[in-house]
Amino acid sequence: MRICQTTQFSLIAILASWAGSTIATAHDQIPGAKQTKPIVITNAVLHTVSGETIQSGTIVLKEGKIAELGKSVAIPADATRLDAAGAHVYPGLIDPLSNIGLTEIDSVRATLDSRETGTLNPNVRAAVAFNPDSELIPVARANGILMGVSAPDGGLISGRSSLMLMDGWTWEDMTLKADVGMHINWPRSGSGGGAGSGGSDVELRQLERILDQTRRYRSAMQSDNPPKFDARLAAMVPVIEGQLPVIVSATRAAQIRSAVAFAKAQKLRLIIYGGYEAMDCAEVLLAEKVPVIVAGVYRLPTRRDLPYDDAYTVPGRLHAAGIQFCIATAGRFGGSTLRNLPYHAATAAAYGLPPEIALRSTTLSTAEILGAADRVGALALGLDATLFIADGDILETPTQVTHAFVQGRVVDLNSRHTQLYRKYSAKYEQK
Repeated sequence: MRICQTTQFSLIAILASWAGSTIATAHDQIPGAKQTKPIVITNAVLHTVSGETIQSGTIVLKEGKIAELGKSVAIPADATRLDAAGAHVYPGLIDPLSNIGLTEIDSVRATLDSRETGTLNPNVRAAVAFNPDSELIPVARANGILMGVSAPDGGLISGRSSLMLMDGWTWEDMTLKADVGMHINWPRSGSGGGAGSGGSDVELRQLERILDQTRRYRSAMQSDNPPKFDARLAAMVPVIEGQLPVIVSATRAAQIRSAVAFAKAQKLRLIIYGGYEAMDCAEVLLAEKVPVIVAGVYRLPTRRDLPYDDAYTVPGRLHAAGIQFCIATAGRFGGSTLRNLPYHAATAAAYGLPPEIALRSTTLSTAEILGAADRVGALALGLDATLFIADGDILETPTQVTHAFVQGRVVDLNSRHTQLYRKYSAKYEQK
C-alpha cells in the first residue's frame, strides 16, 4: 500500500507523531479527533460483507459515515486521499460478548469489576462501569476488533451488556448501544445450589417470580397511584415488553431446550450464548428462531467420546442447519483475548464454514443479532465509518492492520504490545 504522492495525507503525520510520543513517554494512546473533512480510500479490495466484494474500489468517509463506495466514485475536492493499492478494507470486527473494559488482569482482584454481589442484578449496566483507558482496548483494535460487547457476569441475572466502540475519551463516547441484552446464567438440572451448578427448580422459580413482579410493577406504575421506584424491576420492564432480549448462557442441550421453552412460555426474546450442544436441539432453535452466540471455537470437546475437532465444527454445522449465529472469543482470559477473534473465525472456516460466512460471523451477523445492523457490520451507504485497512486477508495470522477508523475518527494502532516490541527490538539493536 502506498500514500498518494500528489496529496498530503495528514493521517500519516498524525500517526507518526503519536508513535514517536508513545515510544518516548509510554503514555496511553490518544483517542481520535472528530472527522472534519472527507477521507477517500482508493484502489482497495472492499469487503462489503452485505454485498459483493469490490475489486479496486473506492470508499468515501464523510462526517463519520460511509458516503460513497464502488468502482467509480466522485471524490470530493477537499478530501484527504489514501491510495490503498493491494490492500483490503473491512468493516470493523465485533466481538459479541466479553468482559472488555470491566476486567483488566484476571488474577488481580482490584481490576475486576464485572459482577455485583447477590444473584438478581438486572439493574446493572456494563457501560457505566466501562474503563475507557483499559490497556486491552488498543490491543484488540490493532487487530481490527473495533467494537465489542462488554457484559457483566455472576449470579442468576447478571445485568445488561453494552456494545462499546474501541476508541473514545469516556464511556459515554464509546457507547454505541447502551443496552444489548439482559444476561442470565441458565441453571443446570440437578440438586444443590448456585446458578449453573444445580438447584434448577429453585432458580427457575426465582426467574418466574421476578418476571411476575415486573409485570405487576409495570401495571402499577401506569396507575394513578404508582409505587416507589424499583431499579431492579424497572430494568426488567424492557425484557417483558420484548424490547430487550435475554442472553442466556447455556452450553448443554438440556439447558438450551429448557431456556427456549421458558422464553416461549414467558414471551421473551432469546439469544443463546455458549451453544456447544446447540446442534443437539437444532429443530427447537429453528422453530423458535433463536440465534446462537458461539462462545469461542478454540475449545476442548465436552466429552471424552467426541472427536478432537468437535468444537471447531460447531459454526459450520450451525450454518448448514440454517441457524443464525455469530462467533465470540470467550475464554479463560476474557477481554485480553479479543485480538484473536478473526482466528476463531478462521479455524471455523478450516473446519467446514465457508470463508465468507466466517467473516460475516464476526461482522454483519453479529450486528444483526445485537440489533445494531443499522449502524455497523458492513460497508454500505449510510453506515458508520467504522472500518479498517489490512495488508491481506484478516482471517490469516500474518495479516497486519495498517489503518483503522471509528466513526470516521483516525485510530491510533499503537498498543502495549507494539510498545514492548519496539522496546526489545531496540535492546537487540544496541548490542
